[in-house]
Amino acid sequence: MKLLEGRIAIVTGAASARGLGKATAQLFAEHGARVAILDLDGAAAAVAAADLGTGHIGLACDVTDRAACDGALQSVQDDLGPVDILVNNAGITQPLKIMDIAPENYEAVLDVNLRGTLYMSQAVIPQMRARGRGSIVNISSVSAQRGGGIFGGPHYSAAKAGILGLTKAMARELAPAGVRCNAVCPGFIATDITAGKLTEEMKAAILDGIPMGRAGEASDVAGCCLFLASDLSAYVTGSEVDVNGGSLIH
Repeated sequence: MKLLEGRIAIVTGAASARGLGKATAQLFAEHGARVAILDLDGAAAAVAAADLGTGHIGLACDVTDRAACDGALQSVQDDLGPVDILVNNAGITQPLKIMDIAPENYEAVLDVNLRGTLYMSQAVIPQMRARGRGSIVNISSVSAQRGGGIFGGPHYSAAKAGILGLTKAMARELAPAGVRCNAVCPGFIATDITAGKLTEEMKAAILDGIPMGRAGEASDVAGCCLFLASDLSAYVTGSEVDVNGGSLIH
């Protein structure tokens, strides 16, 4: 059964071959969606979209630029049609300690993760509201819930925690219009962001804290996004779903 047959989806920050966004876009395509991959690197976005098969598009978009988000949405609508699903995946991280966070570090991490999530959502919300349906999936992090401790610095934790608050507020405001908004909180996932950045000792320590005893895969997060994007989660909004192998069990 194809869960997203006939749906149009945008996934931001999805050009990286081993990233969460690309895995999510791939799974959405397999379930019948036509997907627009948005990324700072327009050429890489086009390549990633071509990897999904025919009927998908890749566009350059700086999610920290509201006009760029509106322009990208217009291009998607012109090419594919009205957007049913938005996955706000674009994000950056920096492994800095609290006293090492300079103003430019704070601005960069907060801008891409939090401002980008707001701006891209603002772009799609009017037409979702007008049609009385839509699903927005925001990618947060276990870092928001446990105060970092894996890779990102405190400003990354702050940005991802901000996404949780934004998600719940958006869900509350948009629910009467039939638009759902949920967050996914990945734990330690093997992606290009973490590749080569951790020593074997660091990896071992992280895995010791995961009851399931393994790092997550991008496909683990993609599956959760598929659930939240589809009608299987028709009565789910304002939630934060942990995808962390049990590492946040209290």
